[in-house]
Amino acid sequence: MDIDTITSRISHNLGSLKQFTSTPGNGCTRLPFTKEARGAVDYLKGVMQDIGLEVFEDAAGNVFGILRGTDPNAPCVMSGSHYDSVVNGGNYDGIGGVVCSIEMARLIAEKGIPHKRDLVVVGFNDEEGMRFGTGYFGSGAMMGHRDVEYCRRFKDQDGVSIYDAMVGYGLVPEKITDAAWEPGSIGRFIEAHIEQGPVLDQKKLEIGLVTGIVGIQRYVITVHGRADHAGTTPMDMRMDAVDTATKVISKIADWAREKADGTVATVGVIDVKPCGMNIIAEACEFSVDIRSMNNDNINDIVRRIRAALDRECKIMGGTYEMDTKLVIEPVELDPYMLDILEEACKEKQFSYMRLPSGAGHDSLEIGQELPTVMLFVGSKDGRSHAPVEFSEYGDLAKATVLMTELVERLLDE
Repeated sequence: MDIDTITSRISHNLGSLKQFTSTPGNGCTRLPFTKEARGAVDYLKGVMQDIGLEVFEDAAGNVFGILRGTDPNAPCVMSGSHYDSVVNGGNYDGIGGVVCSIEMARLIAEKGIPHKRDLVVVGFNDEEGMRFGTGYFGSGAMMGHRDVEYCRRFKDQDGVSIYDAMVGYGLVPEKITDAAWEPGSIGRFIEAHIEQGPVLDQKKLEIGLVTGIVGIQRYVITVHGRADHAGTTPMDMRMDAVDTATKVISKIADWAREKADGTVATVGVIDVKPCGMNIIAEACEFSVDIRSMNNDNINDIVRRIRAALDRECKIMGGTYEMDTKLVIEPVELDPYMLDILEEACKEKQFSYMRLPSGAGHDSLEIGQELPTVMLFVGSKDGRSHAPVEFSEYGDLAKATVLMTELVERLLDE
């Protein structure tokens, strides 16, 4: 396997995929069910077809390419990542892993050696959850965890539901359950991804072997008060939604710090209504994202948030709503595949370390039920979800080589 050739192909494909953004010159914005998503999917289909893969798009907007094995009844080996992005994100998050998986399939196809199991390459739709505040839509649908009611429930900031967005994209929401794969049809899942953190870059390591992925819970909370005049309403007669919400918000990060084991909690969005300088806030909506390898830590912080909201809203005289957007437990990744990858790193003298992932990935959704493994490559200065995001193409090529060695072994087991 020629690293330089693989590097060149990865560079070319990622360079071409950069065009599919709604914010040219200001990072990658490729939200689900948009024309930018359609452009990326069509490009990926073309590359997969050039390799000779059987290509199809499912009812959730995922794109698949299959290299057939000799035993159609054997569970397949699947590899891929996601093609969507956050707003003004980078050009490597998710899509880098899709391109690595395609190049891995190319290397195996070019050898022309029969193998037992199907090799399936996938580009998942809407892993980020950026548009609808959810996450893992495509991989969740593949695992049978999404239905039409789910599609109707979640909406973007313009009030467009997943259901409506799917219709506009040319999909049929009522058929979303068709995206589910039969139990037992997928044997193992492998994902390459950029680290999105500083560890590999600071340690100047080429590869990260991911031991586990944090659990995540996401909520959107709305505190309801009453709009009144900012000058004429005495402080002891106010129902100020912002005052109440911020009393809770100010404690959330400290509750995460108390855990002292990598648990994190983030308030990333705050929306005030009516949002006037001289108006007491009628409503304050804010998001909460909590992550940890210890699910008890997450649940404890959620309990504290609810208790604080109960207390502060009672004092203020208002109410609150807590809308659950995502609940997914931590997952330990497959030790058998990790050991094979570690052996390959040593053999090829690639520098590496084992580490957990603080970011969620499609492997988090899939790993709840299937043997799953992830490889990381470094992110320059630890930056991600920003236009400056960058990973070395050569490191992505090395991840591709490692995946190829692993998958070739798995295809004939």
